[in-house]
Amino acid sequence: MLRVKVKVVSPSPTLLLVPNSSELFHHRIVLLHCKRSTGMVQLRKYPFLILILIYLGNQVESDASDHTYSEGDTVPFYANKIAPFHNSRETYAYYELPFCSQDVVKEKKLNLGEMLNGDRLVSTPYKLEFLVDKDLEVLCNKTLSKTDVSKFKRAIAKDYYMQLYYDDLPMWGFIGVLRNKGYGRIKTEYSLYKHFDFQVFYNKDHVIEVNLRMPRDSFTDITEDKEVDVEFTYSVQWKMTQQSFDRRMEKYIGSSILPHHMSIHHHSITYSSVILLILIISLLTFYLLVLRKDISNERNLGDVEEDILSYNKQEEIGWKNVHGDVFRFPQHKSLFAAALGAGSQLLVVIVAFLALGLLGVFQPYMRGVLWKTLIILYALTSLVSGYTSVSFYFKLEGTNWMKNLILTGVLYFGPIFVTFTFLDIVATFYGSTTALPLRAIVMLSLLWIFIASPLHLLGGIIGKTRMSEFQAPCKTAKIPREVPKLRWYRGVLPQMALAGILPFSVIYIQLYYIFASVWGHRIYTLYSIVSIVFFLLLIMTALVSVALTYFQLAAEDHQWWWRSFLCGGSTGLYIYVYCIYYYFERSDMNGFMQTSFFFGYMACVCFGIFLILGSVGFNASLLFVRYLYAAIKCD
Repeated sequence: MLRVKVKVVSPSPTLLLVPNSSELFHHRIVLLHCKRSTGMVQLRKYPFLILILIYLGNQVESDASDHTYSEGDTVPFYANKIAPFHNSRETYAYYELPFCSQDVVKEKKLNLGEMLNGDRLVSTPYKLEFLVDKDLEVLCNKTLSKTDVSKFKRAIAKDYYMQLYYDDLPMWGFIGVLRNKGYGRIKTEYSLYKHFDFQVFYNKDHVIEVNLRMPRDSFTDITEDKEVDVEFTYSVQWKMTQQSFDRRMEKYIGSSILPHHMSIHHHSITYSSVILLILIISLLTFYLLVLRKDISNERNLGDVEEDILSYNKQEEIGWKNVHGDVFRFPQHKSLFAAALGAGSQLLVVIVAFLALGLLGVFQPYMRGVLWKTLIILYALTSLVSGYTSVSFYFKLEGTNWMKNLILTGVLYFGPIFVTFTFLDIVATFYGSTTALPLRAIVMLSLLWIFIASPLHLLGGIIGKTRMSEFQAPCKTAKIPREVPKLRWYRGVLPQMALAGILPFSVIYIQLYYIFASVWGHRIYTLYSIVSIVFFLLLIMTALVSVALTYFQLAAEDHQWWWRSFLCGGSTGLYIYVYCIYYYFERSDMNGFMQTSFFFGYMACVCFGIFLILGSVGFNASLLFVRYLYAAIKCD
């Protein structure tokens, strides 16, 4: 399989003096996301990982099998898409604008990941033969009608950019620029770029780097709504470099990891680690001074009747007093088991995804690899959700396991499907390339029918055959104990609000970088950083859930099953609140399509995080409660 690597020159200080350079695209990203940084761990790929990634479609490939060329050879050149700079998901086909085109436009065959990413690669009339310099080569002479002028003006007003690929190396350039002229009464002029300078670096028979520039005097005024004759031209200049083909991404990656950016990440991890350490010390102190003493006193009780009576009157209060109800199964146990199954599956997906990132699988601008990997991982891990849900459902003495299995399958997939259907309709209405073509929908359907669903069913069957009884250290009383009336701050919502504060503080800083990558134009490749933060998040969620569960039992409230799950998952609600803040305060996104995409898909992501952390919180609380009541004589 061919590995594709890309090279992009980092923005330089001179960009401020060249506002019509295509490198301005990168500079504007730096201005918008000045606190961002990217990096990558490059490790050897293993064959089984490659097999997973090429499933359901070919990997990203150049038209040249090995990216080697001789002088005069044609190097593949494709145009991909256009989009408003601030709305990264509102992408349109390149020829939605009246650019110069060939008589017959060829479309590059796309894999599933590229289609999910909204890519639509098409041929262009640009001819950049290997090692052939050109000066003011005429691309086409075109008469722009009033309609064409109007399209270009709308694109320039919304800051549209275009994305091109040369030997699978990405380039970006703005279509035009708004120019303000005059004194006192300022007049806005619409300037359309008509000349493009391509600067290509090579090493022997390989293309190493490509840059796109638009000279400041190479534009046509299209302010007035009238026909305009435009001669589109381009120039090509080849330069030799010593950079090797295998390392043609290093400069881009290295220039992205600025020292002050990395210091932010390091301070974020240090801050999170300090908070976690303080929480651990606090819980250990409480355990040593209070909880261990209670357990020790319980173990040291004698069989003397006087001691028993004394214990019953004085010691059997709080969490000890609910030993007959603490392991009473929760209400809606089928839904509870389904939530655990879905959360466990998503947890495995995230862990596997981060592991692939650490192995260097997600190279920047390998089109569609990230999205396709997520889809495949979710399908393959359906086995986990089926097994976890059904096996736990039988532990809760459930009987209708098939109904539970179906509920598990639709608990997370259902909202995703509804959201995707709605947003795909919106994208189709707007004519955006983010609307999936029929071929992609068929591939996703086949993946769900022939891989995800059978694995989900297989997991359920395994869970049913390996079912076991719930191991509880205390017998459950026949008559449920009445929960005493508690103060308002011990209610579900206040406890959820309290539980999500510390875990959210762990990931707060990283959220900005991830959001600016997913909903912006930069690439997030610091998988080592995000893996550490995710690990700290899981530990913090587990500890907070354990602490709140203890205080709930100490108040003689034995209904901790759902409470521990809801408190653990409450961080997902905090993240969605942060989404609202990010949209209005940290981004310039606008328009119904971009807004619906942002809030729709982020709602699904936050719901997934809710299920993941809810499962972690409950399992941690379950281990704690088992240990706590196994240490006393509760039978």
